[in-house]
Amino acid sequence: MLSCCSVRMFLFAMGFLLVILQPSTGQFPRVCANTQNLLRKECCPLWDGDGSPCGELSNRGSCQNILLSQAPLGPQFPFSGVDDREDWPSVFYNRTCKCEGNFMGFNCGECKFGFSGLNCTERRLRTRRNIFQLSTTEKNKFLAYLNLAKNIPSQDYVIATGTYTQMKNGSNPMFRNINVYDLFVWMHYYASRDTLLGGSNVWRDIDFAHEAPGFLPWHRVFLLMWEREIQKITGDENFTIPYWDWRDAEDCVVCTDEYMGGRHPTNPNLLSPASFFSSWQVICTRSEEYNSQQTLCNATSEGPILRNPGNNDKSRTPRLPSSAEVEFCLSLTQYESEPMDKMANYSFRNTLEGFADPRTAISNISQSGLHNALHIYMNGSMSQVQGSANDPVFVLHHAFVDSIFERWLRRHRPMLEVYPAANAPIGHNRENYMVPFIPLYRNGEFFKSSRELGYDYEYLQEPALGSFQEFLIPYLDEARQIWAWLVGAAVIGAIITALLTGLILVCRKKRQRTSSEIQPLLIESEDYNNMCYQSSF
Repeated sequence: MLSCCSVRMFLFAMGFLLVILQPSTGQFPRVCANTQNLLRKECCPLWDGDGSPCGELSNRGSCQNILLSQAPLGPQFPFSGVDDREDWPSVFYNRTCKCEGNFMGFNCGECKFGFSGLNCTERRLRTRRNIFQLSTTEKNKFLAYLNLAKNIPSQDYVIATGTYTQMKNGSNPMFRNINVYDLFVWMHYYASRDTLLGGSNVWRDIDFAHEAPGFLPWHRVFLLMWEREIQKITGDENFTIPYWDWRDAEDCVVCTDEYMGGRHPTNPNLLSPASFFSSWQVICTRSEEYNSQQTLCNATSEGPILRNPGNNDKSRTPRLPSSAEVEFCLSLTQYESEPMDKMANYSFRNTLEGFADPRTAISNISQSGLHNALHIYMNGSMSQVQGSANDPVFVLHHAFVDSIFERWLRRHRPMLEVYPAANAPIGHNRENYMVPFIPLYRNGEFFKSSRELGYDYEYLQEPALGSFQEFLIPYLDEARQIWAWLVGAAVIGAIITALLTGLILVCRKKRQRTSSEIQPLLIESEDYNNMCYQSSF
């Protein structure tokens, strides 16, 4: 086993070798964060491959008006026109790139998740693995990648440091640079921050990434984007996020210097100096300060990562989640239930998120179960929603939460219509675009199996499919969406076949009686088979 010193030298060397600036995916595209684009409310950058907006000359996409969902929202947010995130991203842009086929990205320069190749026609399936199943080299490489992301600037994206009003409706852009890791911390903050109402007034009952149906799809996209950025800045196309299976764990087994950082020897709220995570600075953790000043987090460093696992309020979270609680959650048949927020009962989403009791599925906001339990248990930076992504344990945790979501999808095989189309809290309807992602993603687009999005989990893997079966997957999924119609068509087809069969038999008997010299049996048999084949098909 490598010593702490040799591990740190390895990580430093990896980081040094990998510092090559690459594009990243996230919030405001740098090329659109200027007065001209904001006043025109258009973000349709050129694709370098052909020099045209959205790669239109190569049929990759085109600049189009954004089509916003008109479905009614729930009652949780009783305002309109006061928050930049309403009808995302229309406050900033109402024209963006609409990509065709398997192309994706703010300029249609990338492939959709699960596809690769020059023309994005090659399907690819990667596997996320248990962090404790990684070899020492693989684990150290993962840690080096994390540290690299924390120290390399995002080349394609910037963050907003002011509201649209503070930007004087676009005439005074307020953006700044940010490193790749903190870009994702900021996005998590921005999606969950309070609404600034002016003066010292705020509205707290709003969250575009939590406490509603979009919780699981939103974090699924978040992890996919984060994973892709690591692949880009390192050149490691095979990289996947590892997960921490915390079921029945007695304590934070990843909280060691060998993995995500141990406890400081003299200050239990800090990380061990033997871990390079101890030198990381957090951002976006002072929500009350931002609210009182009516400002946004500007990604200024706010101190070290805090973590004191297990010394949390035991009356709220007595222990880490159990296997039995996960299994009960998976048995729930409803993805969502009214009122589609943290008060929902018998909701798989609300139970997995942790606002409902993992033994009864009844809402109980005085307790924190499953997903929430882990955040509370970590007792530090991870325990405050807006800044929780500062702690790198966040990605391990949410990868495992996503795997539970995946197990539920595979077990219950819901149609897209199961995801609420209307009356969910703001930003959470099926056709709403997720805040604050550009390129744009709708909630419903990620309410499907991870295999369709190009990844699987090691402990969920099924026998490898043949190439023909892989080819059929998208068509079978489309058929599943119209299953009710197919069943009805099959019933009607069976009735028609029965009627035709009866008609043929009657005709056959009549012909046998009228002419014994004519022998049409072979012809009739062929006609009958052809008719049956067409009806059955």
